[in-house]
Amino acid sequence: MTTTPPTTFGARLRSAMDERGPLCVGIDPHAGLLAEWGLADDVEGLRRFALTAVEAVAPHVAAVKPQSAFYERFGSRGVAVLEEVVAAARAAGTLVVIDAKRGDIGSTSQAYAEAYLDPASPLGSDAVTVSPFLGFGSLDPFVETARRHGGGLFVLALTSNKEGPEVQHARLDDGSTVAGRVLDHLRRLNAGAEPLGSFGAVVGATIGETDEDLAFNGPVLAPGYGAQGGTTADVRRIFGATAANVLASSSRDVLRRGPDAAAMRDAVRAATDELAALRR
Repeated sequence: MTTTPPTTFGARLRSAMDERGPLCVGIDPHAGLLAEWGLADDVEGLRRFALTAVEAVAPHVAAVKPQSAFYERFGSRGVAVLEEVVAAARAAGTLVVIDAKRGDIGSTSQAYAEAYLDPASPLGSDAVTVSPFLGFGSLDPFVETARRHGGGLFVLALTSNKEGPEVQHARLDDGSTVAGRVLDHLRRLNAGAEPLGSFGAVVGATIGETDEDLAFNGPVLAPGYGAQGGTTADVRRIFGATAANVLASSSRDVLRRGPDAAAMRDAVRAATDELAALRR
C-alpha cells in the first residue's frame, strides 16, 4: 500500500499567504492585555482571552502564533488552554505556529519535536520556533520529524532583542557570522523545494540593516511588526526581493483592540491591506 506524503508546510504556507495575506497574529495573553480586557489574571481569564482572539482573527489570517510561555505560566491548566487554542485555530482553517523557541539535544530534542509537530499530539501544530545555538545539528530531530509529518520550523537567526548580536553577529573561523551559518543550513534544507521550503528563519522586523543573504528559499517569520515599531517599509528594506516570503507577525496591534471582535478584525484587515504592497 502506497502512502501519500503529507503536503509540506512550505506549500501550505505559500497557499495561505497568497489567499489571506502575509499576516500572522500572535495569541499572546500576557498579564497587561488581560487587564486591558477587564479579565482576571487566572486560567479562566486566559481561556476567555485566547479563544475570543482566535475566534475573531483566525479565519482571516495565514497563521496564528501562540506564545507558549504565556500559557505555561499557569501550569497544566494553562497548557490545556493552549491545546484548545491549537484545536480552535486549526478548525478555523489557519496555520498554527507554536512559539516555544525550543532547543536541546538527542532524545530531548526528539521529544520536543513530537510534542509540537506530531499530529497525534494535543499540541501538534504546523510549525514551531526553535533555537539553533546548541549547534544546528542539534535540530536534526526537529528537521526529521517535520519532514515526516509535513511540518515546518522557524529557526532563530537575526532577532531584534539587544542581546542577540553578541551571539548572532559573532564571526566564525571562515569569516561568516553565526546568523549567516544558520541561513546557510536553511538554504541547504530548502534546496529544490517548490513553491517554498518548509524550514524558515526568524528575522526581526526591527533589526535595522543586515548584510546577510536572506534568500534561502524558505519563509521568514518577522516578529515586531506593528506596535513594536516594524513597518511595511522596514520589511521591504530589510528583505528586498525576498519580501514576498515574509510572514509578518503582530500581536499587540491586534489584541489591544479586544475584546471587541469586530475591532480586532478591522486591525487585521488594515495590516493585511498594507502588507499587500509587498507582493507588488
